[in-house]
Amino acid sequence: MEYGSELMSKIEAAIAKKINLFHSSFGRYAVRAIFATAFLTLGTAIAFGVAMKGEEIAHGLGKMLYAFMFSWSLVMIIYLNAELATSNMMYMTVGVYKKKVSVPLALKVLFTCLLFNLIGGVVFGYAMSLTSPFQHLAENSFVYSVVTSKLEKGALQIFIEGIFANMVVNIAVLATMRMKDDIGKIFSLLFIIYIFAFLGFEHVVANFVSMPVAFFASKGTLAAFTAGNVVKNITLAFLGNYVGGGLVMGLTYAWLNDNSHTKFTYLD
Repeated sequence: MEYGSELMSKIEAAIAKKINLFHSSFGRYAVRAIFATAFLTLGTAIAFGVAMKGEEIAHGLGKMLYAFMFSWSLVMIIYLNAELATSNMMYMTVGVYKKKVSVPLALKVLFTCLLFNLIGGVVFGYAMSLTSPFQHLAENSFVYSVVTSKLEKGALQIFIEGIFANMVVNIAVLATMRMKDDIGKIFSLLFIIYIFAFLGFEHVVANFVSMPVAFFASKGTLAAFTAGNVVKNITLAFLGNYVGGGLVMGLTYAWLNDNSHTKFTYLD
C-alpha cells in the first residue's frame, strides 16, 4: 500500500472510532475530552515549574526547559487516547471531505470536544493553582509573564500563530501514524511539539489550561486578564487553529492523497 493510501486509511479508521464512541457512549467521549486537558494541565504545570527553576539559573533557560517539558502533554494525550479539539479539527475536516461525516455531525463532535476540553481546563487548572508550586508566585514569575504576553498580543498575531501552532500539532499526529516504534513516536512528538511551545504560538486548548492556572494563582489580579483580552485570544486562536489544523493539514492532505479522480496517460 502506498504512503498516501495508508495514511488516509489510518485517518479514516481514527475518524470512525471517534464517531462510534460519540454515538455509542457520549459520557465516555466527554470524559476523554476532559482527560485531554487533565494531561495538558500536568504537562503545563511541570513545564512552568521547571521553567521557573531554569530562570533562576540563567535568563532564557526557562523557555527552553518549558518547551521540552510541555511537549510531554501530547505524548500523554496520544498514548492514553484522550480527545483533543485541535486534532479533531483535522479529523473532522477530512471526514467531511471524504464524505464519511456530515457537516452538522462534524461540528457537533468538534464543539462538544472543545466544550469538555474547556471544562477540564478550568477544573484542573483551578486545582493545580492550589498546589504548592503555584502559591505565592512573584509578580514577574515565568507563569504570569507567559500568560500576560498571550493576553496582550494583537489580533493578527494571535490568528497567524494559531495557524502555525495547529499545523505543528497535526504534523506530530500524522508523523506518529507512520511510525511503528514507540520510541520513535515519542521522540517525534517531543521534538515536533517543541517547535510551537518554544516559539510561543497560540493553541486554544493549551490556553484553556495556562490561563486558568495563572488566573486562579494570581486570584484574578493580573492586569491583562480582562474579558476582552480573553475572548479575543480564545476566539482568534480557535480560528487560526482551525485554518492550520483543519484546512492546511486536514483538507490539503486529504486532497493531496485523493486518488479517486486520478487519470493516468501512458506515452509510448
